[in-house]
Amino acid sequence: MKRTNLVPILLLILGCCVPGFGRKERTPIANVNFFVLRDSDGKPIRNAAVVMHPVDEDGKQQRSGVELKTDPDGKANYEFVPYGKLRIQVLAPGFQTYGEDYDIGQANMDITIKMKRPARQYSIYEEHPEKKQPGPDEEKKPQN
Repeated sequence: MKRTNLVPILLLILGCCVPGFGRKERTPIANVNFFVLRDSDGKPIRNAAVVMHPVDEDGKQQRSGVELKTDPDGKANYEFVPYGKLRIQVLAPGFQTYGEDYDIGQANMDITIKMKRPARQYSIYEEHPEKKQPGPDEEKKPQN
């Protein structure tokens, strides 16, 4: 007579009949599409680095992260982004670094990022007529 091992059969029955048995709770995932454009004229920026880092409940960036590069049309996408907070940084030569936190909560998300050219640096050696301050020889007169 043949002897049958009942353990695999019982596990199969439990897995089918008892809700949640043998399954991990799955975190929903999203497909995120990035569009990186110039702020001045709306043209796409190719080869921009799009860096994604998960953010915990305290707002702290976690160590894991993913880096993408934009294509010639300024597009990049990532299909397996878990729902929750995500810190996105974009770096491109000749543009200011962009950084912002996003709340991922939909199955498909489109994120458009407009990159700006660097602003001119402020120098104390240049004249700034909008902020004229008295020089060392001029006295400050008390206001009554």
